Amino acid sequence: MNAIKSLSCRECGRVYPAEALHVCDFCFGPLEVAYDYEQIASSTTRETIAAGPRSVWRYGPLLPGGPAGGLDEETGLTPLVKADRLGAELGLKSLWLKNDTVNPTGSFKDRVVSVALSVARELGFSAVACASTGNLANAVAAHSARAGFRSYVFIPHDLEMAKVATTAIYGGNLISVEGNYDDVNRLCAELTSEHPDWAFVNVNLRPYYAEGSKSLAFEVAEQLGWEVPDHVVVPVASGSQLTKIAKGFEELYRVGLLADEPAVRISGAQALGCSPVADAFKSGADAIRPVKPQTIAKSLAIGNPADGWYALETVRKSGGVLEAVSDGEIVEGMKLLARTEGIFAETAGGVTIAVLEKLAASGVVKPGERVVAFVTGNGLKTVEAVAGHVQPTVTIPPSMDAFAAAMPAAASR
Repeated sequence: MNAIKSLSCRECGRVYPAEALHVCDFCFGPLEVAYDYEQIASSTTRETIAAGPRSVWRYGPLLPGGPAGGLDEETGLTPLVKADRLGAELGLKSLWLKNDTVNPTGSFKDRVVSVALSVARELGFSAVACASTGNLANAVAAHSARAGFRSYVFIPHDLEMAKVATTAIYGGNLISVEGNYDDVNRLCAELTSEHPDWAFVNVNLRPYYAEGSKSLAFEVAEQLGWEVPDHVVVPVASGSQLTKIAKGFEELYRVGLLADEPAVRISGAQALGCSPVADAFKSGADAIRPVKPQTIAKSLAIGNPADGWYALETVRKSGGVLEAVSDGEIVEGMKLLARTEGIFAETAGGVTIAVLEKLAASGVVKPGERVVAFVTGNGLKTVEAVAGHVQPTVTIPPSMDAFAAAMPAAASR
């Protein structure tokens, strides 16, 4: 697979072949993809990337697999929006939004699934599966339908109805589990041993799947003219996305695509109802204490995050922070983003914007920094969260007089 050398344990460093493996059999640490960076550097330039597909696969040498059979050519290369109106409200002079609400199924999960299914095809799997809080369910079901895989998607029973419908519509197998995401994930881990012919994208293919999030860093750097931001704010669920964004910036420098070594401050955003990584950061702890999720931000509701410790370590090393916000603040964050920039984000986006607002007010995010906030999912997935908080400005009979009476300022213009 491209320039992959092996899998290696993130804890003890033991090396494994690039197969469907995810845990070290010596220390039980997670496995990660290791690349031949010299090979990549010798054949990859800014020009070859610019000439590549308008998708995540323009960075193919730095990702596992490849765009198998043209799979998901439309995933990625999403807008990097200069958010002047939002920035003005928050007192930030150079604020950008990475808008992944416009991916094929409405979230950044299209990136990781495009990579995972490409690897699944290369490794000879005919069925794919996942545990999901919703966005991954959408992406796995949709991309499996397009690529011709059988799919088995496992979700918590209380998922938002929009995410249930937009998974079931693709015709795969959708299994609702009576429990939270951690219960669903535990079941999938057990099923992996019973079904070795299934590619569980976030279990036995997790090392490859997680690499798809690096494309967010690759795109941001390219869209900023091959420079990196000073500070990024990333929503945290399992913690994988945050750590891979950091890895992505580092890899660009390692293969010669960045002129200067990146020094990006990385901050993480969680919901107060599920904030085990932020809690550890604030208390100065090194261990992540699992929690029982209770938040409207269901896509971030992972109480025992697999990459939580690595996210914590990444944030600390970068000089960033981890912060959490209440459900009320999440809704206000969604409204603020929509009102200022015309982007309707799901609850995870509300978490990111509300945390950004808090960090800007406290001076953690500095007014002169070039800041990128990652908006990872479309608001149409979580309409329930705002349904009771937004309504028509006024209801009137169908007459000019009624409009003039109800809206005198508008009627007089």
